[in-house]
This record gives sequence, structure tokens and C-alpha cells, in this order.
Amino acid sequence: MGAWLLAAVALLWTVPGLAQALAPIPPLDSPVVDTTGTLDAATRQSLEARALALQQRKGSQLQVLMVPTTQPEDIAQYAVRVFETWKLGRKGVDDGVLLVVARDDRRVHIEVGYGLEGAIPDATAHRVIQEYLVPRFRAGDFAGGVGEASAALAGLIDG
Repeated sequence: MGAWLLAAVALLWTVPGLAQALAPIPPLDSPVVDTTGTLDAATRQSLEARALALQQRKGSQLQVLMVPTTQPEDIAQYAVRVFETWKLGRKGVDDGVLLVVARDDRRVHIEVGYGLEGAIPDATAHRVIQEYLVPRFRAGDFAGGVGEASAALAGLIDG
């Protein structure tokens, strides 16, 4: 009985330490949400204009999110949580795409709604990351990378 009680107390002592708070999801107030302050106003305006024009043409929603970190979550898990919280894409069509940049983690992820998986399959999303984001980010050009990647994604959605 004493060993059982000791184990229970030890478990209670360690559980709060294991439960880390998840990275917060910022409010969705624009097609470009940059909580890092990395993108300048002109870049944000250009990205927003592209996303809104795409939404008018096709109905699809292109969203950019820049955060410092997604820790303790993996960026893919965080992207799914954001996608579901923000309810991206049209209801019943699920035609949203989310580009997440975790700047301090040096991670990028593109989450694609089911309605766009034909236009942007996982392999294509990976190619967009490798061809547009990685080279620009390595050169310190976050704005250029996000701009080129969003243009490529819009082009894929347009067909």
C-alpha cells in the first residue's frame, strides 16, 4: 500500500510538469497574420490582395500565418489545429490552404483542405516549400519566399 501511495504522489507531482501549454492561435483578422513582425506593410498588402483576388475568382481561401514558434507541437499538428480553428475554406467544399511559417523554429508547413488536394497534393506542397521558401529563407528573405510561395499556390489553385 505504501508503494502504491508513493507512486500516486510521484505521478501527481510530475503530471503538471508534463502538460505544456500549446502555442496560441492568433485571431484571424486578415489573409496574412504575422505575429513576428517580419513582413513589412507593402508585403502584407500585396499578399492580402493576392489572397482576396483568388477568393473572388475561385472562392478558395489562401491564408498565410507567421509565428515565432509552434512548440511544443510539431508544425504540422499546429497547422491542422489552426486550420480547424479558423475554419478555412468554404463549408462543404473545404477549399482552403494555409501556409504556416514558424520563424524561430525554422519550419514551414502547407496545410491543404480536402477540396484542393487535387490541385495541391502533398508532393506539390513539398515542392513549393523546397523551390520557393527554403532558398529565400536561407538568404534571409522571408518576404520574397512567402510572396513566391503564395503566388505559386494561387497559380496551382487557378489551374
